Amino acid sequence: MSAPANISFASGLSEPPSRRRIIAEILIVLGVSLGASAVYSVVSIVNSVTLTKPLSSQTATLNGSLSNRQVFDFIYQFLAIFFDLVPVALVAFLLWQAARPHLGRLGIDFRRPGRDAILGLALALAIGIPGIGVYLGSKAIGIGVTVVPSAIDTYWWTVPILVLSALRSALQEEVIVIGYLFARLRDLGWKTWPIIFLAAGLRGSYHLYQGFGAFAGNFAMGLLFGWLYARYGRVVPLVIAHFLIDAAIFVGYPWAASAFPALFGVPH
Repeated sequence: MSAPANISFASGLSEPPSRRRIIAEILIVLGVSLGASAVYSVVSIVNSVTLTKPLSSQTATLNGSLSNRQVFDFIYQFLAIFFDLVPVALVAFLLWQAARPHLGRLGIDFRRPGRDAILGLALALAIGIPGIGVYLGSKAIGIGVTVVPSAIDTYWWTVPILVLSALRSALQEEVIVIGYLFARLRDLGWKTWPIIFLAAGLRGSYHLYQGFGAFAGNFAMGLLFGWLYARYGRVVPLVIAHFLIDAAIFVGYPWAASAFPALFGVPH
């Protein structure tokens, strides 16, 4: 028997979620993604600073080998990237709109790919070069660890996996920390600058395992990205910029470490 024409099984879904439900949703999303990373990162920096070995003599590896057998290393690397992107799919599902652009609440549409790409490249250049200076400076004054972007053995799939890893980081951070948090905190009635500072603080906190310089650099990057998003409402250029920065670092690290071992090499 069909339902009466004036009854919709989805009628309850059209009602706006309560504040309590939105807060719970935010905590769940962060708990399965970058919020958990932030907690581990805080514990990691506490562990690091309480060791007798100075921070500048410690290392943090971003993309390490997951198995000493090539085929299983590849499988583990791919699965790690795949499952890290599930929270991105989750927030896309939660904020999907029936009307186009379907992901407009996340600041995602593909109406201006050329402009987005140019802006993303410009942002990558503007942030990436000073970012190297922040990293080297933090190491020099002893508040940063030596970051090893890639410690994976060289296989045929190493560069593609590193590129996918850069894409994973870009999508996770910009879609969740910028697009999703801005949307949900606005639903809670937050003003723009408190959202920007909270998002920037979260971005800095899950980089703390790299040292205090990484926190400061990523916090500054978060302020800039948050301001740009609040002004223009587009997350795609931010994803592109983040991807280009990470891809250049991950893929270019072996060359930089060999060319400038005193700056980028692993301390002995």
